[in-house]
Amino acid sequence: MSKDPQDRERYAEIVSRSALKQSLDEIAAAHGGASLEARAEVLARVKQTSARGRDAARIMLGEDGSGSLCAARISHLTDTIISALFDFATVHVYRVDNPSTSERMTVSAVGGYGRGTLAPGSDIDLLFVLPYKQTPWTEQVVEWMLYVLWDMGLKVGHATRNVDECIRLSRTDMTIRTAILEARFICGEIALFADLGARFDAEVVQGTGPEFIAAKLAERDERHRKAGDTRYLVEPNVKEGKGGLRDLHTLFWIAKYFYHIRDTAELVPLGVLSKREFKLFEKAEDFLWAVRCHMHFLTGKPEERLSFDIQRDIASALDYQDHPGLSAVERFMKHYFLVAKDVGDLTRIFCAGLEDQQAKLAPGLINGMISRFASRTRKIPGTLDFLDDKGRITLADADVFKRDPVNIIRLFHLADIRELEFHPDALKRVTRSLRMINAGLRENEEANRLFMSILTSPRQPGIILRRMNEAGVLGRFIPEFGRIVAMMQFNMYHHYTVDEHLIRAVSVLSGIDKGTETQEHPLASKLMPSIEERDVLYVAVLIHDIAKGRPEDHSVAGAKVARKLCPRLGMTPKQTELVAWLIDEHLTMSMVAQSRDLNDRKTISDFAEKVRTLERLKLLLVLSVCDIRAVGPGVWNGWKGQLLRTLYYETELMISGGFSEVSRRDRAKHAQAALSDALADWPARDRAAYLRLHYEPYLLSVPIEEQVRHADFIRAADAAGKPLATMVRTHAFHAITEITLLAPDHPRLLSIVAGACAAAGANIADAQVSTTSDGRALDTIMINREWPDDADELRRAATIGTMIEDVLAGRSSIPDVIARKQSGRRKPRPFVVKPGVTISNSLSNKFTVIEIECLDRTGLLSEITSVLSDLSLDIASAHITTFGEKVVDTFYVRDLTGMKITSDNRQINTIARLKAVLSNQADEMRDAMPSGMIAPAGTSSRRPAAKPEQTEAKTSQKEIS
Repeated sequence: MSKDPQDRERYAEIVSRSALKQSLDEIAAAHGGASLEARAEVLARVKQTSARGRDAARIMLGEDGSGSLCAARISHLTDTIISALFDFATVHVYRVDNPSTSERMTVSAVGGYGRGTLAPGSDIDLLFVLPYKQTPWTEQVVEWMLYVLWDMGLKVGHATRNVDECIRLSRTDMTIRTAILEARFICGEIALFADLGARFDAEVVQGTGPEFIAAKLAERDERHRKAGDTRYLVEPNVKEGKGGLRDLHTLFWIAKYFYHIRDTAELVPLGVLSKREFKLFEKAEDFLWAVRCHMHFLTGKPEERLSFDIQRDIASALDYQDHPGLSAVERFMKHYFLVAKDVGDLTRIFCAGLEDQQAKLAPGLINGMISRFASRTRKIPGTLDFLDDKGRITLADADVFKRDPVNIIRLFHLADIRELEFHPDALKRVTRSLRMINAGLRENEEANRLFMSILTSPRQPGIILRRMNEAGVLGRFIPEFGRIVAMMQFNMYHHYTVDEHLIRAVSVLSGIDKGTETQEHPLASKLMPSIEERDVLYVAVLIHDIAKGRPEDHSVAGAKVARKLCPRLGMTPKQTELVAWLIDEHLTMSMVAQSRDLNDRKTISDFAEKVRTLERLKLLLVLSVCDIRAVGPGVWNGWKGQLLRTLYYETELMISGGFSEVSRRDRAKHAQAALSDALADWPARDRAAYLRLHYEPYLLSVPIEEQVRHADFIRAADAAGKPLATMVRTHAFHAITEITLLAPDHPRLLSIVAGACAAAGANIADAQVSTTSDGRALDTIMINREWPDDADELRRAATIGTMIEDVLAGRSSIPDVIARKQSGRRKPRPFVVKPGVTISNSLSNKFTVIEIECLDRTGLLSEITSVLSDLSLDIASAHITTFGEKVVDTFYVRDLTGMKITSDNRQINTIARLKAVLSNQADEMRDAMPSGMIAPAGTSSRRPAAKPEQTEAKTSQKEIS
C-alpha cells in the first residue's frame, strides 16, 4: 500500500484483511460456502467493506490532501476484497484438498492497479495466471470472483492466461507487454507469479529496450495529438492529457523496462534524475492524483476531464482561496498548469538521460525520439559553444552556460536561425541553469538583442518562444511574463492559458508577416508590409495580456509594464509609448467592430479620435486580428473579419480627410458595380431590378461572394413564389452553421427569429440582418455547430430553418416550444456574470445606445428584443457579441417618433424592464408595470414604411455581429 508506515497502519485498522477474512469464514460456517445465502451475505459484506473503506479514503484525503496516499488506500482496499474473495472461493466454494499441479492460480493486478494506485472510479484490471491450460476448477474460481465483483458495481477488466500465453502475447502486443511489466502479486501461488516475472524479463524485456521505448513514446505522441497537443487547454484531461498522469506513467514504464528498476527513486543513483527532480516527480504525481480522486468522489463516476462545472468544487476541496486579481478556482488551475509544465520538464530531462545511456549501450532507437549515433556531431559556424547533432542543437560541453549566461538565450537564437530542433540534453541543462537568469542577464544588451531577434524572426518565432516558455526561460527573462505562465481565466471564451494565448498570437502574427494568411486575413496581410514599426507590433502582441490577474484593469497595468520593459529590449521612447498605447487600447477595435453600429458616423468619429494616425490604425487592426485568432478554435470567423475591415476602411477615410457622404456613395456605387459584374449572366432587366433592392450598408459590409449567393437565393425564392425561404451552409473549420432567411420585415422579426432558434435548441453565435427596399428582411443567422459530420449538421440546420418558418407562419408558439426544451434540463451554471444595462445618448448622433451584459441562456435574445418592442422602441441596429458564457448585446434604438430616449423616467423604466429579463423576472415586472407604460401588442413599434430613396432612414438594417 502506502510507503508511509503510519498511514499504512492507520488505514489497515479501517480496512483489515484478517477481519474481513474472519467475517467471511463465519458466513461459510453458518450457511455453507457454496449456498446462495452465503453468496448473498458475502456480497453484502464486501460491499459494506468497500463503502466504509472509500468513505475513509475520502475523509483522509480531505485531511492530509495526499492524492498518492488516497490512490494507494483504494488499491489496498481492493486488494483486501479480492484476496478475501479468492480465499472464500478456493476454501469454501470450490475447495480442493489435494490440488494437482494444474489446479494452481495467481491473481495479479495489472495496469494502474498494478502500480498499487487506484482512483475511486477506476477500472480494476486483473490477470489470472495459470501454470498450464485452464481447468474446470480455475474457470469456476475466476467466474465466481468476477461475478461478485461485478455485482458490487465495479468495472473489471480481466484476462486468464497461462505463463506461456503471457510471454507469447507480450512479444507481439505492446499493450499486453506493458500490462505484464506492471503486474503485481495479490494472492494465490507466489511461485507461479515469480516464474512469470523471471521469464518475462529473460524472454521479452532482454534486448528490446529500444523497441519498447520507441513504441511508448509514439503512443504518447498520438495521445497528445488526439487531446489537442497542448497542456494548456482550460478544461484539461487529468489522466490522458499532455502533462497529465499518463505522461508520468509512461516515464515510469520506460524507466522500469530500460533500467530494470521497481521504484522511480532508483533513477536518482543512476543519475537520470537529480534529488530535486525526483521530489518534483513525487509532488506532481501526488497533486494529479489528488485532483483525480477528488473528481471521482465529486462526480461519482470516472470523470477524467477537469471541466468548468467542477473546477470550483475541486478548488474548494483543495482549500484554494481568492487573492486580489485571481479567484480561488483560477489559482487552483494555475497550479494545475504549472504541475503539467513540470511534467513536461521531467519528460525532457528523463529523455536526455535515457539518450545518454542509450548512446553508450546501443546504436539507438527508431521513430526519431532517440536518434542513431553512427555519425559524429558537427560544429555550428560562428560558435564554439554549440554543436549540431543530426539536426538538433546541443552543448559543446557542460560549462557553456557557466562561462557565459547569455548562451542560455543564444541557444534559442541559434536554433532559430539555423532551424534546428533541441537536443533533450540541452533543454535539460537549460532547466537546471535557470538560476543564472538574473538581473544582470536581463539587463544585458546582447541578451536582449538576441531575444528581439527571436521574437521578430521571419521563421517560426512561436515555436522558439514556446520552447523557451516550456524550459522556464521566458518567464525568468521577463519576470512579468512569468506571472502569467500557466494562468487560466475562468470562462468559456478563452481556450488556453494566458501565456499559451500570447505565444499563439505571435504565431498568427508571424503567419500574417510571412504572407501565409492572405486568404484568412486579406487586409492584415496587405497592410503588414507597409507597417514601419514591425518590432513594436511583435512586442505588443507578445505582452498585450501580460498584466492579467492583477487587481487593476489588465490593459492599463499592461501599458505600465510596457513602459518599464521596452527600454530594456532596446526600444526608443517613441516606440515604447506606441507599445504602451497599443496594449492600453488592444480591446478597443474589436469591441467597437462587434458591438457598435459601423454605419453610424459618430461611431467612426469617436474611434478615429482615439486612433489619430494611420500607423496606429494599422497596428491596432493587426493586433486585434492576432488577439481574436489566438483565443481558441472557432472564435474567429468571417463576420468578425468583415466587421474589422469595415471599421478600418471607414476610419482610414476619416483620418485621411476623405470621410464624406460622397466618398461613401462612391464606394457604394463601386460595390454595386462589382455585384452587377458578378451577375453578368442574368438578364439585364432582372439584374437592374435586383441591384435596386439593397442599401449602402449592405453593399459596403457584405463580401461580394456572399452578395452573389444571396442574389441566387432571393431569385430562386421569388421564382417559386415563396414569401418565406431559408438557405443553409456549414463552416466546419469555424464550427459554425449559417441559416439565411428571407421574410417580410416587421418590427418583431428579430425577436421571432431569435426565439425560433432558441426553440430549436440552436445557440446564436453571430448574425447579419438587413432590409431590402421592397420591405423584406434578409437575415443570416450563425449558430454554433453541433455535429462533426456535414450531412448531420445540414439536417439539423434544415430542421431549425423549418422551425423559423413555422413560427413566422403562426404554426408554432415560441414560448411553448422553449418551455418544452428547457423542462427538466436546468442545472447549476458554473459561471457568474453580473447583469448590467447601460443607456447612452453620446455614442450616436441619432440613436440611443443600450448595452446589455449578462450570462448567456436559451431564448435570451428573443426576450430582450420582445421587451424593447413592448417599450415602443424601434430597434434600428443590433449587435450581438458572445464571449463564451457571457453576452454583450448592443441595441441602437429610437422611439416611434424617431427621437432619442432622453426622459430620465423612461430610461429608468427601460433599465428596470431589461434587468428583470436578465434576472428571469420579466413576467413579474410586466404585471407590476402601471397601465400605459407598455404599448399594446401588435402596435408597439412598427416603423413607418420607408420609401426606396430614403437610404438614410433605412439604417434599420440590423448588423448583428
